[in-house]
Amino acid sequence: MRSSGGAMPSVPRTVWALGVVSLLMDLSSELVHALLPVYLTVVLGASMVAVGLVEGIAEATASIAKAFSGALSDRLARRKPIVVLGYGLAMLSKPLFPLAGSVALVLGARFMDRIGKGIRGAPRDALIADITPEGQRGAAFGLRQALDTAGAILGPLAAVGLMLLFMSDVRAVLSVAVLVIWVREPPRAHAASSAAVLKGFVQLPRPYWIVVALGAVLTLARFSEAFLVVRAQNLGIALAMVPMVLVVMNVAYTAIAYPAGVAADRGHQRSLLVWGLFALIAADLILASTEHRVLFFVGIVFWGVHMGLTQGLLSTLVADAAPAALRGTAFGVFHLVSGAALLAASLLAGWLWSSFGAPSTFYAGAGFTALALAGLLLKTR
Repeated sequence: MRSSGGAMPSVPRTVWALGVVSLLMDLSSELVHALLPVYLTVVLGASMVAVGLVEGIAEATASIAKAFSGALSDRLARRKPIVVLGYGLAMLSKPLFPLAGSVALVLGARFMDRIGKGIRGAPRDALIADITPEGQRGAAFGLRQALDTAGAILGPLAAVGLMLLFMSDVRAVLSVAVLVIWVREPPRAHAASSAAVLKGFVQLPRPYWIVVALGAVLTLARFSEAFLVVRAQNLGIALAMVPMVLVVMNVAYTAIAYPAGVAADRGHQRSLLVWGLFALIAADLILASTEHRVLFFVGIVFWGVHMGLTQGLLSTLVADAAPAALRGTAFGVFHLVSGAALLAASLLAGWLWSSFGAPSTFYAGAGFTALALAGLLLKTR
């Protein structure tokens, strides 16, 4: 049932709690990650191929973990304990970053952090779909994404202000506490057998696989945000102000995510995708061609608008297309395929940057996005 009129949809309290958990954990994570690409290239002397490798492996690891954790949550008919485990691992990884004095150690810390993200991602998204009625899921995913991105705004601001890493650890611990105390999952009749999960995976409906393919194409067109941070440093922006790139991007992301979710519930999914792709093309072209800092940040705003228009929408489409008993598996497979695409995109972006210069990376992104947009516009439905 879709929301009618101009009334704002009601979002379950558990979704709010999960959003606050995401906000606190992202505040903790982005305090570290906002400076990580610059630390790799400036302090450790890593190449852009190495940056692409670290980011690609980290995100691919998260995606592989999501596939297994999503299926496990279906098998156990429990989602919350797996989500708690994932956030707990991410919390424990935070003290490792300041100890990393080589690219290999940075990769190890990032690997552990992303394992935690992967373990929690699919069960958390499936839990949101479980507790939210159809027709309100766009708003629910949009709200969680907006709160998550608010934490991604505050984290880089903390990095700019040179806050102590210990404060990040406190927020990570607090995020796990909120999750344990306030998040509730609905009762389920029984756990699915391993055979039922495997059989259901094979029988996931065609609309679901279309969403998986769409997510993979969009991910191929959008490489890791680490390249945005290095591009800022490449244009001469002071190191202390480089985290503002993520602040600006996430402000735009946060502002768009919830209204886009409400629009998705009201039947505007295709328009959101089209405008999201236009925004990414504009971002890539600006970031490739400009040497002016003001225009650079305009491109960053367009990048955030693209994220706000598309990311919650994709989660909503997965939730609506997947059978209720297999939502964990469905989200896991979706993230696995998207993660493989992100690994390929990040490696390609790093190679293009090292071989042909920074603009080539963003022009290639614009080209991939234009192909995706053309395919979408040619579809009648």
